Amino acid sequence: MIDLKLLQKDFESVSKKLQRKGVEIELIESLKLKSEELKKAKVNFETLQALQNSMSKEFGAYKREGKDISELKQRVDANKIVITQALDIQRIKQEELENIAMAVPNIPDDEVPDGKNEDDNIEIRKILTPKKFSFTPKEHWELAEQNEWIDFERGAKLSGSRFSVSYDMGAKLERALINYMLNFNGSRGFREVSVPHMVNRTALEGTGQLPKFENDLYKIEGQEMFMIPTAEVPLTNLFQGEILPYDVLPIKMTGYTSCYRKEAGAAGRDTRGMIRQHQFHKVELICITKEERSDIVFNEMIDCASDILTALELPHRLVQLCTGDLGFSAAKTVDIEVWLPGQDQYREISSISNTRDFQARRAKIRYKDGKKNRFVNTLNGSSLAVGRTLVAIMENYQNEDGSIDIPEVLKPYLEM
Repeated sequence: MIDLKLLQKDFESVSKKLQRKGVEIELIESLKLKSEELKKAKVNFETLQALQNSMSKEFGAYKREGKDISELKQRVDANKIVITQALDIQRIKQEELENIAMAVPNIPDDEVPDGKNEDDNIEIRKILTPKKFSFTPKEHWELAEQNEWIDFERGAKLSGSRFSVSYDMGAKLERALINYMLNFNGSRGFREVSVPHMVNRTALEGTGQLPKFENDLYKIEGQEMFMIPTAEVPLTNLFQGEILPYDVLPIKMTGYTSCYRKEAGAAGRDTRGMIRQHQFHKVELICITKEERSDIVFNEMIDCASDILTALELPHRLVQLCTGDLGFSAAKTVDIEVWLPGQDQYREISSISNTRDFQARRAKIRYKDGKKNRFVNTLNGSSLAVGRTLVAIMENYQNEDGSIDIPEVLKPYLEM
């Protein structure tokens, strides 16, 4: 949630920044209106409360002096009723404001470039040079079927479109990649955590998936429980509602989960293969830190994910997302895109995002800084999407006869 006090203090500046992210002025103005209504309701309640305190003191003085208290008692009792009503109005105005605020995205950082969509993103740099093939490289679904690594038809038979079944080396490589990534992240100081794959509504509200993106989620019928779209949700919400000691920060975590997404907003895109599925494996990076360490950790997380691809000898590039392509909770994001020779293009394999204190305000995660409690900064990133990494290995390590070599760093993991 954005800082509502900052909105009241500097409406014009916050409004302009939100409009850079595509937020309509009507929504921003309704946020301002509800904020002002709440402020008035609070002032009214506090005024009535002060009057009540004054009359209570007067009431005590009357009794000590033996004066008639009947008229004053009537005024005190009448004011109590009005105070209760004023408190109810304040509560309603608070709920109205928060309901609107929950649908407002994070404010983009000033350095995030303006733009409408992914075409306006800016390449930061390329890492490794794509291999030149002496033949026309195949796409991953052709290689998967030829080598009998992945079966899309039987996946669809079991669960419908955008599901698949992995066999033999395909399945083993997935497991090897998960173990390799977790160990690599552990060597960079990220604590391994295993979390539930189902979470409650409050957790998804905390990280920003709800209420806006409910149609993208798989909900458990008859319960306020959802399948996780990413390990970011349970890992970040481990500290929901807590005030953390100063010296435990930063908290750096990594975890492997399956992820479950309806992909409701991606109809018609990547319908073949493993690029966009309803269930997929992913290793996640999460950091909860102080504001002054936020940018340092952000760069550490980018390096960690990028260095895994470098170790796998997979060419990739770093891309700064523009305002129009920035996610709901993100203040800034760098995507990592891996080279896919079969598609002859770079494709996203990781997004590293700094949400500043946006998620912390929603999830109420704070830390003690001397006498004051401050909101933490939360960061998240894929390290990496396992299926897409497998796709990149198949396409970059393919031979002319359709066979696929294995990256050297994964070979020890296939012997386990």
